[in-house]
Amino acid sequence: MSGKGEHGMLKRIPYDRRAAVAYAHKWALGRNPAYYDYEEIGGDCTNFASQCLFAGTGVMNYDSVYGWYYIDANRKSPSWTGVEYFYNFLTRTGKSAGPFGELTTLDGLMPGDMVQLRFGKDVFSHTPVVVDVGYPATMENVLVAAHSYDADRRPLSTYFFNEIRFLHILGAYREF
Repeated sequence: MSGKGEHGMLKRIPYDRRAAVAYAHKWALGRNPAYYDYEEIGGDCTNFASQCLFAGTGVMNYDSVYGWYYIDANRKSPSWTGVEYFYNFLTRTGKSAGPFGELTTLDGLMPGDMVQLRFGKDVFSHTPVVVDVGYPATMENVLVAAHSYDADRRPLSTYFFNEIRFLHILGAYREF
């Protein structure tokens, strides 16, 4: 790959985990008025995870099909609020603007990473944000913040789920 995006060259930038976690703590039990609250129409968890991720990268991708962006309640990408779309955007193989990551293990998690849970359904449906990781990492000492059942510093062990996956954020690409 040339590293060329649709509009220009891409530069890899680091993920500011502290900024993402600080944002998570600030808004875990409330709502940032700059963003619509999707609680009543399917849940707000991935919207909240996207806000944290944006706080740590400062980069959106405005591609109308494959992007990750939020303009207002009605102008946002499916990946901003949809659990599976969020996962697909973060783990994409091609280089494009915005944050990116990879699947990891429990002990590969760091604060600012994402967890996704699958409950009784066939698809993953919840995206908490990791805010603290004990050493060695366990389900009891990995703590998350989330919307839709608002929580801050909630142990992963308190969730009842069918399947779990861990997403390690590697950084972001910014156009320059």
